[in-house]
Amino acid sequence: MTPLVITRVRDQARAVRSFDLMPQGVSQNHGVAFIPGQVAVLSVPGEDPAYFAFASAPEDRELEVLVKQKVGASNVIFDMAAGQKIDLLNVVGHGFPLDTHRGKDLVFVAMGIGVAPLRSALRHVLNRKNEFGQCVVLYGARTPDDFCFRDETESWEDAGVELRQVISRPDGHDWSGPTGYVQSLLDHVLPELKSPVALICGSLEMIEQTRDRLGQMGFAPDEILTNY
Repeated sequence: MTPLVITRVRDQARAVRSFDLMPQGVSQNHGVAFIPGQVAVLSVPGEDPAYFAFASAPEDRELEVLVKQKVGASNVIFDMAAGQKIDLLNVVGHGFPLDTHRGKDLVFVAMGIGVAPLRSALRHVLNRKNEFGQCVVLYGARTPDDFCFRDETESWEDAGVELRQVISRPDGHDWSGPTGYVQSLLDHVLPELKSPVALICGSLEMIEQTRDRLGQMGFAPDEILTNY
């Protein structure tokens, strides 16, 4: 068990906050070994442990997770503040095997807070841009208020990432972009890529629908990656 101290809390989206974390007594680098896409098992008193994908890259100085206000530990952590402690019990999941896909174009397909493990992978890849091809991020949410890391998307694009966003519930929102589900964006992007590998994270239904769509487009099973 590793006690983690909350160093910063930021509102990211409707009922979603990001938490920067550092092991207690550590100031230089978090020192927690994980692969992009892996998941932290976090514990707070009085609740069952809960699972949160790392949103930070392994080489980032601090750890970061997204927390959605729901039930149990998520609800407790959501209301915590800088200086409070959360216990890291374990790191689970197989993550994304990026090293085996060097030289490939990468298509990140995320829905909602499923963007967390994909951001971990994207930050890792952007630190090694010369090892990979084109990066495309397809990000879907219910409304514009449900997108996370809105303060970062411009820097992603400045780094050469092609970002496409879609919302499924446009009524009542000032939105001029595409509407529907994130899977619908695949048809417009993939024909332009030479050797793409897809990284997917979202609901089980979204993952299955995206996997089916990619299979129909000629993707082999080992070219469709999930983090868990």
